Amino acid sequence: MRVAILTFDGFNEIDSFVALHVLNRLRPDGWRAELVGPSPTVTSMNGVTSSTQSSLETAMDADVVLFGSGAGGRQVARDPKLRDRIELNPGSQLIGAQCSGTLLMASLGLLDGLPACTDDVTRPWVKEAGIDVLDQPFVAYGRKATAGGCLSSVYLVAWVITSMMGVATAERVLLSVAPVGEADNFVHHALEVIQPFVAVTSS
Repeated sequence: MRVAILTFDGFNEIDSFVALHVLNRLRPDGWRAELVGPSPTVTSMNGVTSSTQSSLETAMDADVVLFGSGAGGRQVARDPKLRDRIELNPGSQLIGAQCSGTLLMASLGLLDGLPACTDDVTRPWVKEAGIDVLDQPFVAYGRKATAGGCLSSVYLVAWVITSMMGVATAERVLLSVAPVGEADNFVHHALEVIQPFVAVTSS
């Protein structure tokens, strides 16, 4: 199971690194999450430079594609050269986005006008793109999902795992990263948020 986390200069560390870390806890189950980007390295909004593990073009071969967000999200969504490097198959891939990643997802025509979630900064730009913005942290339609707010990354990850591997696996992985003393409540709440939107069953 390969997960491509689309990451660009100015990226938000929480979005990309939380998904990368949590999903790679499934390595024993054959999962591999990678940062994919337009260049060999990308620098975050706080000056953290990280190597990407694959190019944007490899996203088309991933089972799951997540659009991360960041300070440069609007510029990326407006860059036709970058957009042209991203070819996806919504019929066979799980595709999710967080915050300004929702804007890029919309610019690629992947939302089909569906209402979506994003952060408050990106909200006016997503609305400008013709997408209604929901006042909630997460929504999904079949194989497509969007999340709003940095810490909503846990919902996006929970949705991915539940969709592909089932609730029991998602619970196990979330428990392994949950705050001590709050684990049961943390996991219960995350699964409660995403459960109404899980439409893909594990194979």
